[in-house]
Amino acid sequence: MLIRRLALTATALTSVLACATTAAPYAVAGTDHVRTDRARAHHAPTDHLTVTVAESGDAAAEGTYELYCHPTAGDHPSPEAACDGLDELTTWGKDPFAPLPRGTHCTMQYGGPASAHVRGVWAGRPVDAHFNRENGCEMRRWDALVPLLPRTGMRAPS
Repeated sequence: MLIRRLALTATALTSVLACATTAAPYAVAGTDHVRTDRARAHHAPTDHLTVTVAESGDAAAEGTYELYCHPTAGDHPSPEAACDGLDELTTWGKDPFAPLPRGTHCTMQYGGPASAHVRGVWAGRPVDAHFNRENGCEMRRWDALVPLLPRTGMRAPS
């Protein structure tokens, strides 16, 4: 019985150490940010998003763009800034593309007819998110993703 318990303990410790040594390069010390170690980026799947923007008030920002991160590429107007902004928003247990929770109370502010659809893969997870500026909450949600989404003339309340 003692030998079996020691074997199980050794197996558990080996598993914990294996997880700790492989996960450590991906965490930023002192924060809850989860970032890809650029030196190991070739081992991870590429983050790829297709962004479609309509009625933003900026004709240059309208259309469909491809964005690749880790490494950065694509025809998005600001690929480096968009990837860096998304990296900043990517935290453990939070989805930067999540819709508003049901029952959220929002200011009845209208930010214009702008709309966007973002789909693809980010941080290994599928993305299929819609954005608009129909109220204060949606405006704040949109603004959090600038420069992935274009800056519009009306800002969300602070």
